[in-house]
Amino acid sequence: MNLRRTTTTRRALAAVAITTGLVFTAVGCGGDDKKGDDAATSSAATEKDGGDKPKASQSTSSEPLAEVKNKGVTLTITSATRDQGGFVTLNGTVTNGTSGIWLGTDWKSDESELQSNGGSLAGASLVDQAGKKKYLVLRDTQGRCLCTKFQGGVDPGKSTDWFAQFPAPPQGTTSVQLQVPTMPPAQLDITEGD
Repeated sequence: MNLRRTTTTRRALAAVAITTGLVFTAVGCGGDDKKGDDAATSSAATEKDGGDKPKASQSTSSEPLAEVKNKGVTLTITSATRDQGGFVTLNGTVTNGTSGIWLGTDWKSDESELQSNGGSLAGASLVDQAGKKKYLVLRDTQGRCLCTKFQGGVDPGKSTDWFAQFPAPPQGTTSVQLQVPTMPPAQLDITEGD
């Protein structure tokens, strides 16, 4: 009899704990409805205007910041933007000028934590020559790089977009060098984001 009461009490406490957790989760998901309406209105207004207009920090020209080539592969850097969160995000394209599929396996990192990324920009780094510091590509809590993973590779004659995110060098540093394994270093200037 005593065992039965203990089991019943445990079940009741578990049900109360689960219900309380669900209530707190539901309450935490709620928000101010007025903000949602304003965001929807703002989004609709942007669509009517024909989309976002380029910001001052965004490059309006199609000229890349830097371009490097090696063994038929061309790496183009189109933007390097420092954001308020202390990060630098690089964007660009990689073009396969070889006769076979390019997998990007030479660009992966030697670090054991990033080995699961495969063909990616995990091996890239930013070098602040003036400050004598090297910044490695950022990663998430599961050890995946905050960069493009070239799943399936790049077909011959084709291009694909890429990005990589790094810790930002000090505010006074505006010129850095992107180093990607097997590619020559690319000198580029960082622009300030929002």
